[in-house]
Amino acid sequence: ILYCNIGNPQSLGQQPITFFREVLALCDHPAILDKSETQGLFSADSIERAWQILDQIPGRATGAYSHSQGIKGLRDTIAAGIEARDGFPADPNDIFLTDGASPAVHMMMQLLIRSEKDGILCPIPQYPLYSASIALHGGTLVPYYLDEATGWGLEVSELKKQLETSRSKGITVRALVVINPGNPTGQVLAEENQKAIVEFCKQEGLVLLADEVYQENVYVPEKKFHSFKKVSRSMGYGEKDIAVVSFQSVSKGYYGECGKRGGYMEVTGFGADVREQIYKVASVNLCSNISGQILASLVMSPPKVGDESYESYSAERDGILSSLARRAKTLEDAFNKLEGVTCNKAEGAMYLFPRIDLPEKAIKAAEAAKKAPDAYYCQCLLAATGIVFVPGSGFRQVPGTWHFRCTILPQEEKIPAIVTRLTDFHKSFMDEFRG
Repeated sequence: ILYCNIGNPQSLGQQPITFFREVLALCDHPAILDKSETQGLFSADSIERAWQILDQIPGRATGAYSHSQGIKGLRDTIAAGIEARDGFPADPNDIFLTDGASPAVHMMMQLLIRSEKDGILCPIPQYPLYSASIALHGGTLVPYYLDEATGWGLEVSELKKQLETSRSKGITVRALVVINPGNPTGQVLAEENQKAIVEFCKQEGLVLLADEVYQENVYVPEKKFHSFKKVSRSMGYGEKDIAVVSFQSVSKGYYGECGKRGGYMEVTGFGADVREQIYKVASVNLCSNISGQILASLVMSPPKVGDESYESYSAERDGILSSLARRAKTLEDAFNKLEGVTCNKAEGAMYLFPRIDLPEKAIKAAEAAKKAPDAYYCQCLLAATGIVFVPGSGFRQVPGTWHFRCTILPQEEKIPAIVTRLTDFHKSFMDEFRG
């Protein structure tokens, strides 16, 4: 089986970043820090970083609960990393460390949604965490459609239209979710577009929920990642003007540490009373896991020029990111060569979301099998080739269009075999169901 269905890099052979794992190992077993042979096994900067981190942990115990928001010293490190990235101040008290970005999203939905009369604007296609979380907390998903024709563009006119439609039905829209870089669509927003989105949220009084977990995954030289907080601050908006919550995770980027469940949200623009409620909700779970907290601090503060690990760390990071860029391009080109398939450029994240025009006969066969047409295609593909894609109907899509999501994560040397298998299958599928 070739798993192209989930953004889970290490399950497909991606190696963890050495420096990160060295620091984690030393923090978890500090007894070896004083042993002479440790100097030969670990880099000097990983030993030094482990000491720094252990000094920030009460009792130097990674097996103890921490402060509910996360270890204070680690939040200081993350805030400094955000400042270095954005050029605007970040406050460690705005940071809540969580077990990956998903619990942070749930936490915000729980706080925002009072009843089914509360709506959250979500991109379609969307990452199913959002539809599931909104449903779980009893709210209403207000869809806004990304424009496939403009490379999955986000039009503010579409946001306004959906907002007005919902309000006319008596729904109070409370927040806007933006996934940048996009999942499942892989687009990277331009800064001008982001400014228009910030302005829209400001005018309409919406909380901006910025899913920025793919911020390191940008594959085209003409695009750059800009955080929504940075964009709003650069427009002159401060704490009092707009509420922005940004999500980051150690599962994505070049680190791919999905199983470590590390992440955080930076919560800005809320009053002390709301902040208190967020803290209460965080306290229900006592704290997020400590390995994930340590990793989140490392991701936002990796080795710097002059550190012993810098050369090897840079080589590992650049190797992974440039390989992902090549894999994205190879798969994008392959999809665009298939009959009836069109695929937008993979600018970022870990996915491609090609559109497939299925023959009428295939749609009828899917109906007979009681399946969505794209799910039927994906099932036939799996049975014939062992390749796992996710049907677009799992992410929602413009009615009457069909897609599938494919990750770019299988090892580079396996990509040509995937392309060959897919191409042969697609040809026989189209031949079988042609008019």
